[in-house]
Amino acid sequence: MIHQFKLSGYNIVLDVCSGSLHVVDEVAYDIIELYKEKSREEILALMIDKYIGTDGISKEDIEECYGQVEGLVAAGKLFVEDNYADMAPRLKEKTGGVIKALCLHIAHSCNLNCSYCFASQGKYHGERAVMSYEVGKRALDFLIENSGSRHNLEVDFFGGEPLLNFDVVKQLVAYARSIEKKHNKNFRFTLTTNGVLIDDDVIDFANRECSNVVLSLDGRREVHDRFRVDYQGKGSFDKIVPKFQRLVEARGGKNYYMRGTFTHYNPDFLEDIKAMLDLGFRELSMEPVVAAPGDEAELTSSDIEIVKEQYEKLAELMKEYRRKGDPFTFYHYMIDLKGGPCIYKRISGCGSGTEYMAVTPWGDLYPCHQFVGDEKYLLGNIYDGVTNNAAQKEFASCNLYEKEECRDCWARLYCSGGCAANAYHSTGSVKGIYKAGCELFKKRMECAIMLAIDEELGE
Repeated sequence: MIHQFKLSGYNIVLDVCSGSLHVVDEVAYDIIELYKEKSREEILALMIDKYIGTDGISKEDIEECYGQVEGLVAAGKLFVEDNYADMAPRLKEKTGGVIKALCLHIAHSCNLNCSYCFASQGKYHGERAVMSYEVGKRALDFLIENSGSRHNLEVDFFGGEPLLNFDVVKQLVAYARSIEKKHNKNFRFTLTTNGVLIDDDVIDFANRECSNVVLSLDGRREVHDRFRVDYQGKGSFDKIVPKFQRLVEARGGKNYYMRGTFTHYNPDFLEDIKAMLDLGFRELSMEPVVAAPGDEAELTSSDIEIVKEQYEKLAELMKEYRRKGDPFTFYHYMIDLKGGPCIYKRISGCGSGTEYMAVTPWGDLYPCHQFVGDEKYLLGNIYDGVTNNAAQKEFASCNLYEKEECRDCWARLYCSGGCAANAYHSTGSVKGIYKAGCELFKKRMECAIMLAIDEELGE
C-alpha cells in the first residue's frame, strides 16, 4: 500500500508497510499512482501523451523513470505487502504482564474550574480527594514488583492539580530515589500542572527531579481565559504566564511542553501557537478538545476543515522559524523517518491497561487517566493487583488489526489504531474509531513527514 500527497512543493510517496519515503518529480508521481492499475504500455502511453515536450522531457526519460519505479518495487521500497497482522496478538503477549508506567492521580481536586475538563474539574465524577503518602508509596512498590526486568520506569504526577498535594509528590520522589538502585531501576518523573501554585520551590524540584514538565496554556489570553478560570470565574492567564516563563528559563528552555487545548471557539489555533512563541515558549502542543456531543466546545465539521488548514500553515511557520535559526517543536509533528517506534509499538499502541495504568488517590487501577471513574474499567488496585481480567484482556487485544477501519488506512503504522479512550468516548468501544480524530491525525502526519523531508534535504 502506498500513500501519495503533495505539500509545500514536494511530491511525496510513502510506502506504508516498509516505511520508505520518496520525494519524486511529476512523472514518477503519476507513474506510481497508476502502477498497480494499468500495464507498462498503458502507463507509458499516458505519460508520453501528457509530458512529451514539457520541460524538455523525452520518451527515453519517461521509460527510464518507469524503470526506476520498477527497481524500487523490486527492492522492497514500493507496494510492500502487509505481513504484520498475524504478529499483532503475539507481540502484545510479549510484555507478559510487565508494567512500565503509572499515572499517579496525586490530587482529585483542582484550583481551576475549566468547563471543558474531561476529568470533571479534577474530581473524575466523584469526590475531591488527595493521595496519601502511604498509597503513593504502595503504588511505587507495585510498579517495581510488576516491572519485570525493565530498568526505566515512568511516573506521571497528575490530577486535578498535583501541586495541591506537592508535599506528597516530594516525599514519593524521595522514596523512589531511595530504592531505585536496590532494585536496578531508574525512575523518570513527569509533572503536569496548571501553573497557579508554581513557586521557587516547585521550580527547583521540577528541574532537579522531573524529566519533563507539562504546562497547561491555551495560547492567546482571550482564548485561555474563556475556559481556564478559577472558581470566581476569573481567567488565569496573567497569573500563570510569568510563572511558566520563570520555570522554562530555569530549565534552560528544554524538557517541558506548553500543552494547550483548542475548541470550537479557536479552530484558528495557529494564532495561539504564535501567541506562545511571542511569550518565549518553544516546546509546544495544541490538542483538539474531546467533548461530549452537543457540548459548546465541541469541534464542528466546519471547524475540522479550518483546523486542517491550520496544520498546513503551522508547518510553513515551523519551516520559517527553522530557517531563521529559531526552531520550535510541535509535539504532534515529532517523527523519526530513520528509526522511530519498533513494530511492536506501531501495531499495539500505547499500552494502556497493560503496560500503563492510572492510580486513583485511594489506589484503584484504571487503564489510563481518561477511564478513571468508569467502573466498567476498574482493573483492580495496587494491593491486590489486576482482578478485572476481562477488562484487561479487552485492552490487551486492542491492536490496530482488531479495528476494521484501520486495516486499509495509510496512517495505521503511525497512529497504531488511535487512542482507546477517544474511541470509547465517541463510539462506546475501545476498538471503535474516533473519526474526527483520525481525520486530524492524518493531516498532522502529512505535515510532519513533509517537515522531516524538508529538514533532511536542507531546503
